[in-house]
Amino acid sequence: MPNFNIDDIKSRTFDAIVVGTGISGGWAAKELTQKGLRTLVLERGRDVKHVIDYPTTLKQPWEFEHLGQVPLEIKKEYKIASKNYIFSEATAHFLTKDAEQEYIQDRPYDWIRAYQVGGRSLLWGRMTQRWSDYDFEGPARDGYAVDWPIRYADIAPWYSYVEKFAGIAGNRDGLSTLPDGEFLPPHEMSCIEKHFKTQIAPKYPDRHVIISRVAHLTQPKEIHYKQGRAACQNRTICERGCPYGGYYSSNSSTIPWAERTGKMTLRPHSVVHSVIYDEAKGKATGVRVIDTNTKQMIEYYGKVIFLNASALNTNLILLNSTSNRFPNGLGNDNGLLGKFMAFHSYRGRMSAEYEGFMDSMTDGRRPGSSYIPRFRNVFKQETDFLRGYASTLNASRIEITEKDGLGENLKANLLNPKLGLWGVNSSMMAETIPKESSVVKLDKQLVDKYGIPQLRVSIGYDENDEKILKDFHEQFSEMYHEAGFKNIQTIDTQRLPGNANHEMGGVRMGKDPKTSLLNKWNQLHACKNVFVTDGACMTSTSTQNPSLTYMALTARAVDYAVKQRF
Repeated sequence: MPNFNIDDIKSRTFDAIVVGTGISGGWAAKELTQKGLRTLVLERGRDVKHVIDYPTTLKQPWEFEHLGQVPLEIKKEYKIASKNYIFSEATAHFLTKDAEQEYIQDRPYDWIRAYQVGGRSLLWGRMTQRWSDYDFEGPARDGYAVDWPIRYADIAPWYSYVEKFAGIAGNRDGLSTLPDGEFLPPHEMSCIEKHFKTQIAPKYPDRHVIISRVAHLTQPKEIHYKQGRAACQNRTICERGCPYGGYYSSNSSTIPWAERTGKMTLRPHSVVHSVIYDEAKGKATGVRVIDTNTKQMIEYYGKVIFLNASALNTNLILLNSTSNRFPNGLGNDNGLLGKFMAFHSYRGRMSAEYEGFMDSMTDGRRPGSSYIPRFRNVFKQETDFLRGYASTLNASRIEITEKDGLGENLKANLLNPKLGLWGVNSSMMAETIPKESSVVKLDKQLVDKYGIPQLRVSIGYDENDEKILKDFHEQFSEMYHEAGFKNIQTIDTQRLPGNANHEMGGVRMGKDPKTSLLNKWNQLHACKNVFVTDGACMTSTSTQNPSLTYMALTARAVDYAVKQRF
């Protein structure tokens, strides 16, 4: 008689396991399968196939039952997600209801989640800036957090590698603070953005205004056509999913690429409960998974495991992965797992008007903005706060719609809005400092609907963040005035931590196992066949959008892992 138990275990055994299918998980799947490893890719949400599962992508505004608004009864199910600017009738299906995964806010925290294949890569802002040595050296320079175990030279080739595949549009600006990459042709700055650039340059030579670098195919290359992607149509409704593959997402790029190798097994509806650690072998041997449809616990086995579940969930999984060897969570010998969390602050905004260039307007839509890289505390500590901020810069003509009149006159007014002054706005993205008091941990009693301990989140703003916000408002008010802008308004958006999606830390990289969880290859110091390459691995946040760095770190870590022959 055949041993059905052995056959069953074989069917659940793979060379590699990837947890998560977002920005970093998609890259892990692509790289592992491309290198010949039979790879199980786990996603806690449903499957979303490129093009097929974008139900609102071609809808016109009038085709939505509620004209884009989400009915109150449905909105109540999305109390957290509905606070995010991306939430609407066109996108709600890509966001996660509160009841799907309850958590405890010891401090106010908006955990925006998108549980489906592709994760938040379907919804991200698509801005892709490289880090420089000024970013990697930041913690060592000012003594907060720990020193990064890598520098720009370590990751630069991997930036190039992922940029060529993903497709990044931008200019080669020659800035030491924002290294150039492998760029497709850039988008155009508006005349007001160019005006701002020329007006501030003489007074602020260290403050640069550039067109942002974005993951959009302005001029696809052969590698993009091989992925089945086409040029960006500048529709600027990217959050609905792009049927053209004009912007980079796991769904349009890395996941299909991995699937074509024949080496990927994709399993949606699979919540990872914990990592299995074999004390005799001294390594991880697999993961425990809860099937969200049947609630059955299933074990899957693999030689190497990549955790890419997003920062908070990766921390949760590791904290819940207990054993005699690791009673406080996998790899947590130093007790730092879940600590030194950080995020990007989006509280600062500016708005203004400009009375010139009344004979001009923007030429269609643009999936991005102009961008002002960080200029505070870069070369030396010059303020009473640590680190700094970057900012967007957007300018377009204000539309004025007259609602006077009746009948045909009213219809004509509504259908023919007039162009007013130029409206200008900037949004701050500020670095926050990882602190030991910024922590996530498991609740000892409360569990979610799958019986997994709920995560307690205690992450918030501090005095340094308030000083940064004040400085942003002061410096941009001054620059706006220098450019001749009028009606300058400073705005505190009050966006909570988590609301911008850039949560980072808890499983930070470092040189010393006593002060970090991961080494320079994103490998757990204490469990060598487990790698973390999502936001949980970040030692500091800098001021750039982090997704490009996640992609590069993932490709680099997979290359190393495969060479180790686990």
